[in-house]
Amino acid sequence: MLCVEFNTLMESVIKNNISEGILLSGGLDTSIIASVASNFMSLKAITVGFQNAPAPDLEYASLMAKKLELKHFIHIFDENELYEALPKVIKITASFDPMEIRNSVVIYIGLRIAKENGVHIILTGDGADELFAGYSFLFGLEKEKLDFELKRLSEIMMFSTTPLAKALEMDAKIPFLDAKIQKFARNLDSDFKIHKENGQIYGKWILRKAYEGILPSSILWRVKTPIEIGSGSTILPEFFKRKLRDTEFLDKKKKYYEEDGITIRDKEHLFYYEIYKSILGIPRPTDPDEKTCPQCNSNVHQRATYCRTCGAYPI
Repeated sequence: MLCVEFNTLMESVIKNNISEGILLSGGLDTSIIASVASNFMSLKAITVGFQNAPAPDLEYASLMAKKLELKHFIHIFDENELYEALPKVIKITASFDPMEIRNSVVIYIGLRIAKENGVHIILTGDGADELFAGYSFLFGLEKEKLDFELKRLSEIMMFSTTPLAKALEMDAKIPFLDAKIQKFARNLDSDFKIHKENGQIYGKWILRKAYEGILPSSILWRVKTPIEIGSGSTILPEFFKRKLRDTEFLDKKKKYYEEDGITIRDKEHLFYYEIYKSILGIPRPTDPDEKTCPQCNSNVHQRATYCRTCGAYPI
């Protein structure tokens, strides 16, 4: 019954969010949306990967696009595109958190490619991991702690897709964040979110069961793959490591700590901070009386465990 209820809800939500395209990773979340949406609209699918990097999303997205007979745009971005996109992404997200930037630069480039191919309203899969326990760090928690963490995640979740799309004069539609889907998720017992199947623990278990026989098995039971891993942007720490001598990095790290009060963790972090500083200035708390990050002095949500500005964790 729960599977049927979710399927009905998702169908209703997507029918009311007519779109022209989808950022398709070939993961569970975007594949569910693509599968449902393809029954009601003609979609262009966009998948992005970084040049010369392992990008497993390309294979899975191609499989899904072929199954649904979607027009599929695969774009491999290079170093020049990366450098061009980074200042825009850092300005829009107001962040120099490496994980945030690695993910958001892929989304930004994907959105840009979509727009260049006539897509102005686009579907994305944001929110499913927070609402239905997709993250592996949740798997070993006792039920009380798990329920607490899921509630916390649902209260503080934010996604860069919306402001990135807005900056490109596009409209991002996010079905999992619809009020009806959120209500279903919050009322759902966490035993249906994290569950063992064939001897392995899976997050988003109810979503997987709801689409058995609809999605290919390789996608249905695909493990959670962050954007940076699926697209290949996960190699950026090593990429930037080769761009700067150790002595120069240590000098700059010391300088920014002493002059700006910023803790720089590695060369990738340094590269993003220098862009951030050139555009937005040195981070400062808007309200010094509220909780602040110990590594960059930005305000953070009272219940946050990491800083969205610099990526410090735990705080």
